[in-house]
Amino acid sequence: MATPARKSAVTQDFVLIESIRDGIVLLKDGGLRAVLMASSLNFALKSEEEQDAIVFQYENFLNSLDFTVQFVVHSRRLNIQPYLDTLAARQNEETQELLRVQIAEYIEFVRSFVELSEVVSKTFYIVVPFQPSIVEQRAGLFTKFFGSGAKTAASGAEDDFGHYKNQLLQRVESVSLGLRRLGLRVVELNTEELIELYYNIFNPAESQRAQIPAQSRE
Repeated sequence: MATPARKSAVTQDFVLIESIRDGIVLLKDGGLRAVLMASSLNFALKSEEEQDAIVFQYENFLNSLDFTVQFVVHSRRLNIQPYLDTLAARQNEETQELLRVQIAEYIEFVRSFVELSEVVSKTFYIVVPFQPSIVEQRAGLFTKFFGSGAKTAASGAEDDFGHYKNQLLQRVESVSLGLRRLGLRVVELNTEELIELYYNIFNPAESQRAQIPAQSRE
């Protein structure tokens, strides 16, 4: 029977993420990822001409890319408990009996509606990748093992990260510009937001019960 520590180690073997820093996801295979969050677009409410224009612009956007991107729709059951708690607190403060009854009925209506309808919230993400070439990775290993003048292994690794990050951010800017031309709002997730996102993905049950404290954007 595996010990808890052994279970944790085995679970981590299936997670491809090495670390998250400076708003960049570092993978165990040396790859880098940036994650953008985009707003939605109600395509069905657009006129036929507007729909054609959006499709044409989207085709141009995809054709302009010389690298792959991943579109992810993250669906999760809507957690309305904080909202219900706020209403309950308001009910306790209310002195008029009629309003107290109305608030109680509204709380029950919202709770029942969400439970019966299985209301979910959807968030849209775009994952932008960058994978250093084999030549670059080997050059990095050479520097770490044999050195390069006065440059230490640590400073060499840091220079590599900065170089790869700049190339990734160029891709991020290209993707962001293309999506904004479609009328979408796009924002790049920072380190804290990436940690919260992956925490919720890998711990869906726990994320329903507890929320990670919100962090201010960098």
